[in-house]
Amino acid sequence: MFVAGLLAGCASPEAADQSTPEPVQPAPAEESVALWLAPYLPEEMTSGLRLPENTLPVDDPSRADLLVDVGADHLLAQWIYVLAAPFDTVADGISLAQLQALWQGTLTEGSPLEKLIMDGGTKSVFEKLWGSASQATVEVVADNALLEIAWSSENTWAILPFEKLEPRWKVIALDGQSPIQKAFNSDAYGLKVPFSIVGNADLAGKFLAAYGPQSPQPMLPAVNRDPDKLTTVVVTGVTALVRGTAFLMERNGMTYPAIDIGDILRDADILHISNEIPFTETCPAPFSNPVNDANLVFCSRPSYIQLLEAVGTDVVELTGDHFRDWGPEAMLYTIDMYNQRGWKYYGGGINLEDGMQPALFEHNGNKIAFIGCNAKPEGYATASASSPGAVHCDMEAMSKVIKQVAAQGYLPIFTFQHLEYYDYKINKNLVPEFESAADAGAVIVSGSQAHQPHAFEFYKGATLHYGLGNLFFDQYNEGFPKRQAFLDRHVFYDGRYISTELLTIMFVDLARPRLMTADERADLLSTVFAVSDW
Repeated sequence: MFVAGLLAGCASPEAADQSTPEPVQPAPAEESVALWLAPYLPEEMTSGLRLPENTLPVDDPSRADLLVDVGADHLLAQWIYVLAAPFDTVADGISLAQLQALWQGTLTEGSPLEKLIMDGGTKSVFEKLWGSASQATVEVVADNALLEIAWSSENTWAILPFEKLEPRWKVIALDGQSPIQKAFNSDAYGLKVPFSIVGNADLAGKFLAAYGPQSPQPMLPAVNRDPDKLTTVVVTGVTALVRGTAFLMERNGMTYPAIDIGDILRDADILHISNEIPFTETCPAPFSNPVNDANLVFCSRPSYIQLLEAVGTDVVELTGDHFRDWGPEAMLYTIDMYNQRGWKYYGGGINLEDGMQPALFEHNGNKIAFIGCNAKPEGYATASASSPGAVHCDMEAMSKVIKQVAAQGYLPIFTFQHLEYYDYKINKNLVPEFESAADAGAVIVSGSQAHQPHAFEFYKGATLHYGLGNLFFDQYNEGFPKRQAFLDRHVFYDGRYISTELLTIMFVDLARPRLMTADERADLLSTVFAVSDW
């Protein structure tokens, strides 16, 4: 509660008769403030409660001097809630007007949402803002049952606090605003809830000054979404700056392939690139060496690294089959180019010991590790005690690395250069290694070998994506699926992996991808989700 003098001031004493001393009066007793906390305050908020001394919590709001409740007059905290759907939902967003219409029992024509579920506390919070919810379209569900019910029901989404997010949920944007994105504007977001001190204005103002979010000892956490605790990691598919891709770079400029998606890649806090090809000063011009092209022996000219610089590369995966193509000198030359630019690498190196080292990052309090290997038959991976190259997959050894970094507080992302296949569904030959990495503690397991998109699996809390497709590679004319690809934007918050946002791209020629249209995106998501192992 408030200390003496904050709520009760001392009156100035009257002038005393010098000849007749008055007896000393005792100091006024400290006053207590009766405080009512709304029972539907979010769990994360109340678990961080620091009740001031001399505060008297009461169960009956009519007996309280002050209340902590939904309201904006004397702001204590702002809480972000999310509209969340099962991960295999195709729709990406709706309007706040559509959501509030459903709250009132009105189904909007063409809306992918027909029913809302939430726990009782969340329902009470939004009834303070939006009025009573319709029993026909809004249902209260136990917090620990929300995910299961949403996944097992048609067109059923949930409203939940931001801190309750986990990767099996897909965050649905409201009027284009999504709290898992860095550009999120909470002022334009319809699920931001203010919690305030309610009651006598003078008393509430004093209480806020003493124990509000700007005070030295705030009573409650001020927010549940702090942008300084958010990290985005974009994981990409195959990069091979050769043949037709290289030809168009030579003709149109080194950054031509990234004209349409460069801003998305640069926006990542950590950008992963799986570059399969070595750089070498002896690399011939594109298409000038038919023998090498026929045998799929590849190299990139040093100038091509300008593309990787332009998109904001942070970490390079070296597990690719073709890293060995131009010999040891080219591999060492390539690694030196990465080192000069301050880029980390993993899954390959100057020798086996170097290639086994994880690439470690710390950003906004999130610790993230990249680990990887080549799971093809031996021969593609040449890293040894004395030679450079990609690391061959020894899953017992790789599991030890995963466990070691996890024990140090890192969230491991494991990527494979695995067997190539040409189908959207999961190739069962890949499953044992992917699940083995998750068993060891990887939170994300990703296939870097795929030249077309592959399906997903959730396994023991990890997200497994068996293949993303190409990022920069010239397979435009080799079938429609090879024109499609994913960019996986993984979101970390306050030391947890909380979400994955799927960005979808389509190639327009041998080098340049663009974002998909709405119809193209819906087609790819529907196709991949239908064959995923949920």
